[in-house]
Amino acid sequence: MLDFILSPAYAQTAAQQPNPLFQFAPLVVLIVLFYFMLIRPQMKRAKETKSMLGALAKGDEVVTAGGLAGKIANLGEVYVSVEIADNVVIKVQKGSISSVLPKGTLKAL
Repeated sequence: MLDFILSPAYAQTAAQQPNPLFQFAPLVVLIVLFYFMLIRPQMKRAKETKSMLGALAKGDEVVTAGGLAGKIANLGEVYVSVEIADNVVIKVQKGSISSVLPKGTLKAL
């Protein structure tokens, strides 16, 4: 009945299944993009933070995650004593140190 609209040969070729490789190609591309744009930079940042925290020493000038800047007075396994002013020492977790400042930065302020 519909032979005048669609030829039988065209209908048979349209019913073939597409290649499974082309069906999964967008998924593979998305996984690769997620790896290079999200996972890999996060792993690199975590590695840099871990090495920075491992290299802390007494006398280093640091900034905490809360924005407090001071000099390390005492270094423990989990906690760090930071001197933020003369005779004012606070104890913070080692993981809350966000950056290490160059020597002499606090004296310039």
